[in-house]
Amino acid sequence: MGTTPPNPKRRHALGLLALGVLSATACSAPRTDTAGSEEPQETADPPAVRVTPEDGASDVRPDLPVVVTAEGGTLTDVRVTTAGREDSGADEMTGSLNDDGTEWTSDWTLVPGADITVTATAETDEERTEVTHAFSTLAATPGQRLELQSNFPTSGQTVGVGMPIIVSFDLPVQNKAQVESAMEVLSEEPVLGAWNWFGDQTAVFRPEEYWQPEQAVTVNLRLAGVQASDGVYGIENHRLEFTVGRSQISAIDSDTKRMTVERDGEQIQDFPTSIGKADVERYTTTSGVHLTMEKYEDLVMDSSTVGVPIDSDEGYKLEVEYAVRFSDSGEFTHAAPWNDQLGEANLSHGCPNLSTADAKWFYENSYMGDPLIVTGTDRELEVDNGWGYWQRSWEAWLAESATGIADDTGEPGTPGSPHGETD
Repeated sequence: MGTTPPNPKRRHALGLLALGVLSATACSAPRTDTAGSEEPQETADPPAVRVTPEDGASDVRPDLPVVVTAEGGTLTDVRVTTAGREDSGADEMTGSLNDDGTEWTSDWTLVPGADITVTATAETDEERTEVTHAFSTLAATPGQRLELQSNFPTSGQTVGVGMPIIVSFDLPVQNKAQVESAMEVLSEEPVLGAWNWFGDQTAVFRPEEYWQPEQAVTVNLRLAGVQASDGVYGIENHRLEFTVGRSQISAIDSDTKRMTVERDGEQIQDFPTSIGKADVERYTTTSGVHLTMEKYEDLVMDSSTVGVPIDSDEGYKLEVEYAVRFSDSGEFTHAAPWNDQLGEANLSHGCPNLSTADAKWFYENSYMGDPLIVTGTDRELEVDNGWGYWQRSWEAWLAESATGIADDTGEPGTPGSPHGETD
């Protein structure tokens, strides 16, 4: 395990998101009752509270933080309200309080084109001040609104222990550190993890090691208000909730021509197989840590999809049963009842051939994200071939993160800041 810098996740949270928009007010009240005393009791000045952005402001950049300060007292409550938004899930606004309780800064960005209310309370031993400020944020321009295009896994899915979190956007992202810092990953069994980018529109979160099995994972995509590129703002927040199931790790050895399946640390299957004949690169099964991606009970396999015309000597188009994909270069485990040399010779065009019964078992017992490790061939799996993300070492993965800091999934918040620079 590599050494990792400490994770500076936010730990001094104060304040929740609430509904409604209130008018701007300020009040203070003594906290001791002096009724009946013979002489007037001196009271301290009430604490002063300042909120940025200022009350009544309009077209406020949504990627700038809300900052609340108290002078002559400490902050005891801060609430940021977005009109028409829920008070939980990815829309919940939290903030970080400094050590002496005098400054609160919002953790997340604000919804574009929205009415925002900030209600803050500061107290001393004798006095309390409450202020409410209202302002509105700049709307996102049509054509410059970052939206979530797809994500894997989806909410409600049960996945394998190797499953990454894959988020794709509809527009290119230039401010990758800010967008990374707006995507919060929380798991019941904490791990260190980080985001990497594959192109400008796809971000992938991977733990340092496989997820612990049998646990829930929550991903809060707090994208609303993040300035993804110059003038391009996220417009919606999203929450993903999925479950990591049992640990199932399969291995294929080119030399022994066997495929073994280990579940929760114990081997439960040993199948004879026949992988790529390897006379040319495209017929060589890739070695490395793959992940199962999708599966089909029936699938037409067409050689033209990997650059081999159907009418050529090596061309083929046939229907196979119980196909499980594990790369983007046409590799599936599948039934091959025509192959009478399973466990004896590697004869396929790259796919691990199995008996019908064995292929059916693997099809029925595979989750998306189960590791499948192939060894013994001279063709290495590329990190961007399918979900080959485990091919990159943890040290290299962390170095490729835009923030460069590991994220502890047992702590709320993220290592960086989603806020943009002040003009």
